[in-house]
Amino acid sequence: MRILIAEDDLTSARYMEGLMARYGECVVTSDGEQAVAAFSAAFDEGRPFQVVCLDVMMPNKNGQEALQQIRAMELERGVNSADEAKVVMTTALGDVRSVMGAYKEGATAYVTKPIIPERMFETLRNLGISS
Repeated sequence: MRILIAEDDLTSARYMEGLMARYGECVVTSDGEQAVAAFSAAFDEGRPFQVVCLDVMMPNKNGQEALQQIRAMELERGVNSADEAKVVMTTALGDVRSVMGAYKEGATAYVTKPIIPERMFETLRNLGISS
């Protein structure tokens, strides 16, 4: 399984990579713009990401904007909904508006920071992803 992690804080990025490495190959980017570019390149190479972890608050392009572009890219390329990447939003923003906005844009799951391993693993299990 290929996993894309977009996180602008280096410590958080390494932490997420450590958590997610048990599920597959991780690629880490530091902002939403890089995440969208990596997602597109992976598609072009025929090695798409199955899971995307997006921080909401990032420079250049935030997680919500990246999510919109990722979903638009999948739609453009004819990916059916069952084969879409599982997108997990990771953020300190736990208010109802932020959570609902993420789901409206196509997020598959939403995990608030600090990321507790057991909570993240449970979220992934609920999405049908096992290590």
